[in-house]
Amino acid sequence: MSKLYGAIEAGGTKFVCAVADEDLNILERVSIPTTVPEETMADVFKFFEKHDVVSIGIASFGPIDVNRKSKTYGYITNTPKPGWKDYDFLGEMKKRFDVDYAWTTDVNGAAYGELKRGAAKGKDSCVYLTVGTGIGGGVVINGKVIEGYGHPEIGHIVMRRHPEDHYEGHCPFHHDCLEGLAAGPAIEARQGGIKAYEIPKDDKAWEIVAYYLAQACVDLTLTLSPEKIIFGGGVSKQEQLFPMIRESFAKQLNDYVQTPELDDYIVHVDLGDDAGITGCLLLAKEAETK
Repeated sequence: MSKLYGAIEAGGTKFVCAVADEDLNILERVSIPTTVPEETMADVFKFFEKHDVVSIGIASFGPIDVNRKSKTYGYITNTPKPGWKDYDFLGEMKKRFDVDYAWTTDVNGAAYGELKRGAAKGKDSCVYLTVGTGIGGGVVINGKVIEGYGHPEIGHIVMRRHPEDHYEGHCPFHHDCLEGLAAGPAIEARQGGIKAYEIPKDDKAWEIVAYYLAQACVDLTLTLSPEKIIFGGGVSKQEQLFPMIRESFAKQLNDYVQTPELDDYIVHVDLGDDAGITGCLLLAKEAETK
């Protein structure tokens, strides 16, 4: 009888749960609204009670505790999402299902999915950046998801400001970090409340956004030297951004180090909305020890 693997992509808006066979073909998946833990998790438990899985991969919105030596390993920690702060996500799953687990961030899950089956297939390393209402980044180096004392928070690296940008920054913690200057709310605030998708494609606003995203790519190139930088999220669906990011990247890097051909280095997500759930299933299969 074929083994079954489970996956939970836990987002701030919805949870996607899936069960797959040994070839990771998805047999059933559900989407559950993210409300409060009592409601959302009850539906998660109900879904997995129907399936005899051997392991579950969880990729969660955060911040989360990924430090196995920590007393709060497996918790969602300092999130503003009502009801989820200091929630023992992994612990509550383990109480109900005695299986093996993989536990990481939502963006790490997506990065791993893209490495194995998406835009970075055949490579050993990549960075995945999601740009939407916030900015998060997942990192895979030498085929392994990068975690240490905590997990990467690429969305909060500090930016050198665009000379024509006088917006104070949306992030309440850092103001002029990547998320504070280039996420959806910052783009809209800079334009006086106009939604990002309503801003003309030739507007100066996109040059400023591209400058910050390119600067992040420079920082990641110089610190991690990944083989691919992959963009996902709603803002990255603005196709005019990619040539602008690549052009600004080349200018800011100024030929300091070699990179792959930019059209093949800074790219759009290949798996789309399935990147995260794919990564979860792959991690679940690798986590199986029984």
